[in-house]
Amino acid sequence: MSAESTGLTWQKSSYSGNEGGACVEVAIGTAVIHIRDTKDVDRPSFSVHTDGWGAFVAFAAAS
Repeated sequence: MSAESTGLTWQKSSYSGNEGGACVEVAIGTAVIHIRDTKDVDRPSFSVHTDGWGAFVAFAAAS
């Protein structure tokens, strides 16, 4: 299944540049956050529960 056929709306991270480095995109679901590699959107994405994503964002902001 193509990543684009999932019906998700993907947003590129504001920290991802145009240099071709480590870039990620996220799609926000009702109970999970989907994450994928911007450079290879046909590879499977992975998902985390919104609580886990919130904890990750809080940790990253504090670092």
